[in-house]
Amino acid sequence: MTQGGAARRTVLGAAVLAAGSGITGLAAGPAAAAADHEGGYLDLPVPLIVGHRGSSGYRPEHTLGSYQLALDLGADVIEQDLVPTKDGHLVCRHENEIGGTTDVADHPGFASRRTTKSVDGVPVTGWFTEDFTLAELKTLRAKERIPAVRQRNTLYDGRWDVPTFEEVLRWADQEGRRRGKRVWLHVETKHPSYFRALGLGLEEPLAKLLRRYGRDGRNAPLFLQSFEPSSIQRLSRLVSAPRVVLLGAANTRPWDFELAKDPRTVADLVTPEGLQWIAGFAQGIGPTLDLIVPRDADGRLGTPTTLVRDAHAQRLVLHPYTARNENTFLPAEYRKGTDPNAYGDAFGAFRRYFELGIDGIFTDNPDTGLLAAEAFRPGRGARP
Repeated sequence: MTQGGAARRTVLGAAVLAAGSGITGLAAGPAAAAADHEGGYLDLPVPLIVGHRGSSGYRPEHTLGSYQLALDLGADVIEQDLVPTKDGHLVCRHENEIGGTTDVADHPGFASRRTTKSVDGVPVTGWFTEDFTLAELKTLRAKERIPAVRQRNTLYDGRWDVPTFEEVLRWADQEGRRRGKRVWLHVETKHPSYFRALGLGLEEPLAKLLRRYGRDGRNAPLFLQSFEPSSIQRLSRLVSAPRVVLLGAANTRPWDFELAKDPRTVADLVTPEGLQWIAGFAQGIGPTLDLIVPRDADGRLGTPTTLVRDAHAQRLVLHPYTARNENTFLPAEYRKGTDPNAYGDAFGAFRRYFELGIDGIFTDNPDTGLLAAEAFRPGRGARP
């Protein structure tokens, strides 16, 4: 049964308040968040639209240009991925390897820094942010990550540099003042165990910046997210901002679990017991869309799982990832024509996911997502 945005928010809020003090010892658990949620995440539109890496369907990802366009298009929340520089500054890149998203290969002075590293157990060759000071990184320019798919985005190659997270915080504050409303961010710690082993832990400098810019409280206009639950647990002891555990494929294991010899996989974390454990230190989950509706061998959507219902039973919001407009990323029944890079029936795919009651979705195309979400937001009935 489809549950509308207002009803879903009411159910979540009431359930959290009913929990009382059942979870203790945390910086801000679900009960604390709901008890003082005015202006917090429970007041956001449902389903909310998260601009994935900004508006990466239209501009090179994780640039101020991509973030600005996402905001101008109306995204409810804008995502940043954080990695560190050699001198400890947090910068916005999806990965610490930057050969595919900057022009570093065109800088002869940095040629010797190309190397191969093992990142979360996977060999990766290229240039890495942790081998550059911020001053060196600022000499580079951003470029489109998948030019074969998004050729039009290459028009903007070289327009922007790699932003620091502090620059994004200043930008968000400035835009918030200009627009008269807070700009929400969705901030991911990338490879936190890997960087902590290098002496470049992400959580402490991130918390310091959040405190400096007033985004550390339970009602802060910001979500914290990570694929490593231990990073979210660490952040829960440092700040009270709402937190989301990201979940990959069912048969995978978070890297911090691998290091700790924890045998649980994502499949274990999406059981009622696993979700109850997550609810002890987070307010939401960010599952891959396949955990909500698996695809069959032909790439078509199959039977939905019970994840939405089970997560809501634990008072967790769901922000699955990632919806995109191109055929190559869409379920088979929503593709149009034979060109993998052409747009398919993205509205049909969005509608299918929204009908299942998710609280938000990451998308490279915020304008498409917002138009699709309108039919499901409070006061609007879902179209048949």
